[in-house]
Amino acid sequence: MFGSHLSISGGMHNALLEAETLKLSTVQVFTKNQAQWVAKPLADDAIATWRTHADRLGFKKVVAHDSYLINLAAKDDPLWHKSIDAFEVEMQRCDQLGIAYLVTHPGAHCGSGEACGIDRVIAALNILLNRQKQGRVAICLETTAGQGTCLGCSFDHLAAMIAGTNDKHRLAVCLDTCHILAAGYDITTEAGTHKTLDEFDRIIGLDRLAVMHLNDSKKPLGSRVDRHDHIGRGFVGLPAFKVIAQDPRFRDTPKILETAKETAPNGKPWDEINLELLRGLAEGRTMTIKPIVEKKTAPAKTNKAKTKK
Repeated sequence: MFGSHLSISGGMHNALLEAETLKLSTVQVFTKNQAQWVAKPLADDAIATWRTHADRLGFKKVVAHDSYLINLAAKDDPLWHKSIDAFEVEMQRCDQLGIAYLVTHPGAHCGSGEACGIDRVIAALNILLNRQKQGRVAICLETTAGQGTCLGCSFDHLAAMIAGTNDKHRLAVCLDTCHILAAGYDITTEAGTHKTLDEFDRIIGLDRLAVMHLNDSKKPLGSRVDRHDHIGRGFVGLPAFKVIAQDPRFRDTPKILETAKETAPNGKPWDEINLELLRGLAEGRTMTIKPIVEKKTAPAKTNKAKTKK
């Protein structure tokens, strides 16, 4: 089940229309401007249009990502409470749209220490799940690269957050391939990827793995820097994506591209190029990374005026 993070510009349903064009099985979106704390409530017609297209496409496992402003691990009380309130709105919007999964970065402890930061995340999750008892969206804690004081760069961090939360049945995990490589998990080979997935299963449990972000990395193993690259063109390489794409346990897991939305030198959208690689790997074909050659264009014809002799 492959998808991509797509734009909601011009209307949320536009992401679904683009997903249809790309022949995706799912999609990830922001339900609001991710760079702002507050958004207008979703209009009834926008909700209805979204649900109509999602039902028509048969999208049952749609993913949303919350605002990057939210920090559920914040040691600053005003920011922490503001983050909880903002995240609750994100949960409500997902339920209105029928979105199954809400992905969030656990947050940064900002100097209070990992243990304190994890406790803050647990407390925030307990408040949110208590407030939204009737909600249906699952909260997916995302693995992170570990930049600065960000939590989630260790499987143990996420396991501790889940263990400390009262209502565990609505908690899941999103595994990001770029992030775990940057955090120090060696997935540069098939053997290393299998080992990492086994470690995830032992510490968290594969039954908690609800979403995957398939991104290559511009930065090397253990760099602690989060920079996404196109599939097979970074430090992750194709072996990890081959293992994930061919593992039957992840066949129905939303696997989301979060690579740059740009056009390659050959004039083809990078999403199409990345999806071709992933689909080929899933089908068991031998895929190689080919240089992207700039598309040649025919020289423009000029009409030279005829002059009389």
